[in-house]
Amino acid sequence: MAEIRKSWTRKQKRLGIIAGIGVILGLATTLVLVALSSEIVFFVTPSQIAEKGVVAGQSIRVGGLVKDGSWSREGDTNHFVVTDGASDVAATFVGIVPDLFREGQGVVAEGALAADGSFVASKVLAKHDEKYIPREIVDELKARGEWRPEGGGP
Repeated sequence: MAEIRKSWTRKQKRLGIIAGIGVILGLATTLVLVALSSEIVFFVTPSQIAEKGVVAGQSIRVGGLVKDGSWSREGDTNHFVVTDGASDVAATFVGIVPDLFREGQGVVAEGALAADGSFVASKVLAKHDEKYIPREIVDELKARGEWRPEGGGP
């Protein structure tokens, strides 16, 4: 019996190389996305916490205004309420808050919900502009017709 020897043509070799590179790129992309998925922190408003059913322990960023009369400090522990005008969420932060942090001003706090529904912040962010409000809050206030651009808030 004659031995049939099949050799690869140039076109087949090129196709094999392209397919191999595609598989490697796909695997690399998958690895990067899986590695970064634990670092992704979603931005929510106090109203969206209840609507979306954010679970305790999930890492999130809560943005809104520090409710007037809600900020108290006990040593390094800061207690305050973040509001978007429709809903409020009680927040706790241990550490030094930024200089621009005060009642009635915009704030973005990064952390997670506790089992009791309060928010435990690991970071509190403030913008250098005293009229700063996160874009999502502005959009929500505009949608409800409560936006007053001259005052920077509701």
